[in-house]
Amino acid sequence: MADLSPTVRDDIAALLPRLRRFGRTLARNSEDADDLVQIAVERALTHSHQWQPGTRLDSWMFRIMQNAWIDESRARARRQQTFVEEEAGENVGVSPNEAQMDAIAVRKAVAQLNDEQRAVVGLVLVEGLPYKEAADVLGIPIGTLTSRLARARETLQALLAGPTGERL
Repeated sequence: MADLSPTVRDDIAALLPRLRRFGRTLARNSEDADDLVQIAVERALTHSHQWQPGTRLDSWMFRIMQNAWIDESRARARRQQTFVEEEAGENVGVSPNEAQMDAIAVRKAVAQLNDEQRAVVGLVLVEGLPYKEAADVLGIPIGTLTSRLARARETLQALLAGPTGERL
């Protein structure tokens, strides 16, 4: 493992909330997301010599996470296992206000997207990466990213429409 400067280590530590948020977008489960973040940070520290100073550390870390997610998804498919849904009782006893209820609905809707659309939504809409950088992180052309994002938005709008067709 290459010796990282304290500044780079601090920068990685500062990215942890964003990495965890992206991990939850990919994994749909907070425990799996935490494991994914741990794997990504470990890989980043182990392969720190591959990071080029002057480039965006967040994009590099997101790319590592995306690759770790692909590895984990393939391994789970081989083991014939799937992710366990978030426990239904996660919010039992909580008196959610309207904003919390909307956030829960959005999380559930995002969880129903396919893996490719969920990754695009996580990078562009949640993390705010520019289309070009998100496409680079995912290793896809920018046109593919925009079409996945458009389909994801349409799906989310349909999922979030109320029984009368009203949007949240």
